[in-house]
Amino acid sequence: MSELLQAAFSSVNIIPTAFLVFVLLYWLSVIFGFLDLDFLNTDVEAEVEVDVDGISSVSWLNSALAFFNLGKVPLMVFLTFWALPLWVISILANHYLNNNYELLGLMYLIPSLIVSLFVAKVLTAPFVKIFAALEKEHDSSATIIGQVCTVILPADTMELGQATVKTSGSPLLLNVKTTQGRSLKKGETALVIEYNTENKYYLIEPYETI
Repeated sequence: MSELLQAAFSSVNIIPTAFLVFVLLYWLSVIFGFLDLDFLNTDVEAEVEVDVDGISSVSWLNSALAFFNLGKVPLMVFLTFWALPLWVISILANHYLNNNYELLGLMYLIPSLIVSLFVAKVLTAPFVKIFAALEKEHDSSATIIGQVCTVILPADTMELGQATVKTSGSPLLLNVKTTQGRSLKKGETALVIEYNTENKYYLIEPYETI
């Protein structure tokens, strides 16, 4: 274990390790409520104004992003599945093919980044259908408005939480925030009153069953 830690924080592996640590810190911050789930999870899409000569280059960029599932899954999900294989490949490559030569380690970094991109594409493929289904469910948000939900992750006006709504099938998972000045804990019930299409979360308020 000590050898692995030493290798991870060596100069030849420090960049992939820093990338992985950043991703891990993000998810820990989300779990413990320091960050919202949508923090850094912006849609990745090239939306720029171009003339006729530049249309083909923007189209190529969008095609490349779509090929690697960027825009089909949240950015941080993709980065997670990119960082982990990059770190593993870097550790193994420098362990077996390098003797702590920094220049050689940097040379290995470029192919490692490319290979791990393709690995991330494969690993995120199953999530494409999942998030597409979630988007489809959000498109029918009108049927959810007015329903009672159960909070499973605490939420307030600023912090994004999660809640479930009973359906004829499996429960529907919602990203939620509360109305001004309200907060809800895990296990409490709430009424879904609005859907924020721009930020993709539902606005809820406390609801007491009789």
